[in-house]
Amino acid sequence: MGLWSFMKDTGKSLFGGDEPSAEKVQQEVSDLGLDTEGLDITVDGDVVKVSGQAASQDAKEKIIMAVGNLEGIAAVEDNAGGADPVFHEVQKGDTLWAIAEKTLGNGAEYQKIFEANRPMLSDPDKIYPGQKLRIPQDGTMA
Repeated sequence: MGLWSFMKDTGKSLFGGDEPSAEKVQQEVSDLGLDTEGLDITVDGDVVKVSGQAASQDAKEKIIMAVGNLEGIAAVEDNAGGADPVFHEVQKGDTLWAIAEKTLGNGAEYQKIFEANRPMLSDPDKIYPGQKLRIPQDGTMA
């Protein structure tokens, strides 16, 4: 189990100033085509809770990233088992190349980070400060 903090005032605007709702969060995950089989996604205030057994570590991590990077969400509580994901918070001036250099030891590996964060990332150059990204670990990226 883990509690992952996110920047509540940044990210994709989904709630239009209203309180986050489980229905809208679940619809966003569905629209992204992420596999929620075996998972229960609920919302308690500004915290999304993910519980159950994910189809894969990759699916669980992508769901945490997708819902955590929504405007209005401050944290994601991970009760879905498996290994703890590795995340990186984007800082002003960061590029995927620089993040890959820092986290994977080689900037040329930036494509791995991009792929690990698809479909939430549509372009390697479209990242923003405060956004959290999955850092793929051996065997956890699909």
